[in-house]
Amino acid sequence: MKLYMHAAACSLSPHIVCRELGLPVELVEVDRATHRTAAGEDYFSINANGYVPVLELEDGERLMEGPAIVQYLADLRPGVGLLPPERSMARRRVQSWLNFITSELHKPLAMRFYPAYAPVKEALLAHVEKRLTWLNGQVAGPYLAGEGFTVADAYLFVCLNWSPFQGIDLSRWPALAAFMAQVGARPKVQEALAAEDLLPHGPEGLFHAPRAYLRAQAGRTQGARS
Repeated sequence: MKLYMHAAACSLSPHIVCRELGLPVELVEVDRATHRTAAGEDYFSINANGYVPVLELEDGERLMEGPAIVQYLADLRPGVGLLPPERSMARRRVQSWLNFITSELHKPLAMRFYPAYAPVKEALLAHVEKRLTWLNGQVAGPYLAGEGFTVADAYLFVCLNWSPFQGIDLSRWPALAAFMAQVGARPKVQEALAAEDLLPHGPEGLFHAPRAYLRAQAGRTQGARS
């Protein structure tokens, strides 16, 4: 399988899930500026919407949208337990978390990265902070649903990892900060982070950013002090 991705983007979620499941996957990085892969493919011919992730299966079929992709992957190896059994209420709860994360966190956070939404950036931030306050009281244990790690945890980890880029101080929500530490310490999550060349940064190293980004930030800081 091939996973079309950007480092540290929402595609990190299915990347983590692949590693947790022990599924081999080829990472195909898409240049954010040119929308071309390293092989020169036009990514718009793969996904006309232009965004990641896309999972290409061995037969060439392609699956879009992160929440759908992680559920497909989890069902390939149900014994691992990243998604509860079909027709169970536990599965419905995980699917509910996926829907909440994609609509109430992922989308408004992603919109704040684009200049076109600058006029509503503060309104979007207020919306996200309200949802984080609610979510902070909902975490049932080390993970969203309690003791077991699921595909929803991988997705939430990736979205919360954008907090420093968004000017969000996650220490305001202790349960979410603890969640980041718990998920970030998982060996397979560490493998995925290393494969995307993401390095710890921020308070207690809870967050992870591309090496090139951190190098550029350090350069700007040093320049400002000169």
